[in-house]
Amino acid sequence: MTQPTSPTGGSPTGPTSTATGPTSTATGPTSTATGAGSAPTGADGGSPAVFPGGPALFRLDPAVAHLNHGSFGAVPIPVQEAQAALRDEAHADPDAFFVGAPDRIAAARARIAAHLGADPDGIAFVSNATEGANLALAAIPLADGDEVLVTDHGYGTVTAAAARRATVTTAVLDPYLPDEDAVREAVLAAVTPRTKAALLDHVSSPTARPIATPRLLAELADRGITTVVDGAHAPGMLADPLAVGADFYFGNLHKWGYAPSGTAVLAVAPAHRARVRALVPSWEDAHGFPRSVENRATADYTGWLAAPEGLDLLARLDAAKVRAHNSALAAHGAALLAELPGLTPLPWGEGIAMRSLRLPPGLAETPEAARVLRERMAAEHGIRILVWPWAGGGGIRVCGQLYNRPEEYERLAAVLPGFLSGA
Repeated sequence: MTQPTSPTGGSPTGPTSTATGPTSTATGPTSTATGAGSAPTGADGGSPAVFPGGPALFRLDPAVAHLNHGSFGAVPIPVQEAQAALRDEAHADPDAFFVGAPDRIAAARARIAAHLGADPDGIAFVSNATEGANLALAAIPLADGDEVLVTDHGYGTVTAAAARRATVTTAVLDPYLPDEDAVREAVLAAVTPRTKAALLDHVSSPTARPIATPRLLAELADRGITTVVDGAHAPGMLADPLAVGADFYFGNLHKWGYAPSGTAVLAVAPAHRARVRALVPSWEDAHGFPRSVENRATADYTGWLAAPEGLDLLARLDAAKVRAHNSALAAHGAALLAELPGLTPLPWGEGIAMRSLRLPPGLAETPEAARVLRERMAAEHGIRILVWPWAGGGGIRVCGQLYNRPEEYERLAAVLPGFLSGA
């Protein structure tokens, strides 16, 4: 990875971009990154071309530039229709639908497992990554005084789940660490004799950089530390996310996997499965993991049952082409923004369809300030981006998805200087 120059001439403070890219195998992004502006270009040598038929797959408001796919995702029309048909079925005969739900969920899970290269008996549907985190952490034997290692780039509610379970030790990582070795060393340096588990992002949410690499996880395991990976952004965006080799791995399908909202998976290594218990008892408890955590009695299971349609669609579109296209779009947007005075691109891993840039000091330094900037951008210009808080200057994140067009990033680049001038 290259190391962009800090806008302040030194290392910024605040939630830093813990990042090391997984290796160049199918496990995910490579450990080498290039500076902003290296995206593949269209046939004319200019900006990336629009993915054929991509925008027509979604029902998004065309008046809004939706550059924030990483926060909530967007459901393609074929998947929406599959879920609607399932809801019609449930309304037509609720008894039949709910009595048969556990077996149908298991069948859907097997289809998801095939896409992810997972053992169908080793993954379970959950509602989101935060639920997966709670299930994983509750299954790890921890005694008084044991510690869970996190980084200062962890997602807030996931880190909060760790804090409920044990004392948390935080690895502070400079956002401009140049490569995976630097990040790996920083994480390992934060390990203490009391560290029993490590909770690490696969791809960090605000700064869009990979962290949990196979080498880092293996070294933690060699020290007897249970590894838990937050893969909220990985399924669908990365080709083989579970190959990082974690003890517990949870990831959303409703972002890059094109599944309906409220759809995620928790993958558990065989040695830990017997300890995973549902957060609420169910009639499927006798079956153990994974069925025990999937049954919620009279709940809406249609999102889970329709979820395989999302990954099937990704495969039909050619997943490798979709990933390359989305990554190129994000890189294109980051390159345009990097030309603006005051914005500094953060390092990234190859293949990531999100890019982040640091804002100048004085902007988005608190959660409230970040929220105000984000909502002003939406209300005044119809542009959706993530603005994340950071002491000394927050940051923005843009994403690339099939429905995006290069001119949407140009639109953002045109209006953003008006916000930067107030710093």
